[in-house]
Amino acid sequence: MPAAKRLSPEDQQRVDRYLTSGVHQTDRKPFRVWRLFAFIWLVLGVMSAISYWLAINHGVI
Repeated sequence: MPAAKRLSPEDQQRVDRYLTSGVHQTDRKPFRVWRLFAFIWLVLGVMSAISYWLAINHGVI
């Protein structure tokens, strides 16, 4: 396999300029771990309640 080719200084300057221009960046809200945790527990609780209700109605419990 041939060795990896390096960019010329002019091409590297273009790449650096593009990466610092902000074109590829987006503003995001901060990640909220506890909100995700609460949502997962809520979904889990609802699914458990539905399965428990179905089990009672079908005479399993």
